[in-house]
Amino acid sequence: MTTYYSHGKLLLTGEYVVLDGALALAVPTKFGQSLEVEPISANNIEWIGYEENGNIWVQEIFTLTQIQGTSQPVTDVRSRLLQLLQFCYQESPWEGGFKMHTKLTFPRNWGLGTSSTLVNNLAQWRKIDAWDLLQATFGGSGYDISCAKNEVPIIYQLLDGDPLVKRVNFLPKFSKYLYFVHLNQKQDSQREVQKYLRKNHDWAKTIQPINRITKAVLACSDLQEFLQLIREHEVKMSDVLQSPTIQETFFSDFEGGIKSLGAWGGDFVLVVSQNNPSSYFASKGYSTILRYDEMVLPSVG
Repeated sequence: MTTYYSHGKLLLTGEYVVLDGALALAVPTKFGQSLEVEPISANNIEWIGYEENGNIWVQEIFTLTQIQGTSQPVTDVRSRLLQLLQFCYQESPWEGGFKMHTKLTFPRNWGLGTSSTLVNNLAQWRKIDAWDLLQATFGGSGYDISCAKNEVPIIYQLLDGDPLVKRVNFLPKFSKYLYFVHLNQKQDSQREVQKYLRKNHDWAKTIQPINRITKAVLACSDLQEFLQLIREHEVKMSDVLQSPTIQETFFSDFEGGIKSLGAWGGDFVLVVSQNNPSSYFASKGYSTILRYDEMVLPSVG
């Protein structure tokens, strides 16, 4: 049996506009997903996916004939898995069958990369390019794939459609004042991306300030400056998305700062507070709160 592992991801800056070439700062998480592959005698893929609590959330059998067949529209988890396996087979054929078990270390509704970690694990298994596998299936900017295979923060950018990844040192001196709060809403990343791409906007006027903010966040060593930068980022993206910020909508009485991460309105938000905000968010029904160092892989200090 061979085991592969990939890290989850959080996009701190550049959400949405990363698709149009903006600089984005992303961090790999301590949570992720493993893939165990074991040869079997039958010409099948026997697939079982386990949640973090050990429960099975998907169980399927794919024949080699199905994997070699014509791709079909993706309508559910089974058809998505078949699509992934078909591309893997086209790029790197195999003989025989395998028992394949995936195991998450985080709840699926956290939005840390159930799909991206799977894509990267499958690419490792078949020794193919994870970027190609992603674009042939889920699509997207690909920053999540880069987080899956890195253990340090990255600056990510699409240049002429190709990913440029720079490993960086990002360990804020004020990280003890940073928290991640889960909003109990799972956003459909693909749907949100399509909504964004349909918007009529002057992206050039957006990308330049977001690039400046991303660079400033990376270099920032002062909490108040960081707070100002994330507020500026939220205002800019609020204008782009024509949607109020998460803090305006739900937490207008919060004294610290709140920044959306990834698709707006779901998954985690970044919270900046000099006082532990747990009681505040718990009073509003949000009980999943992690410190920065509980969520993000350690970086070089």
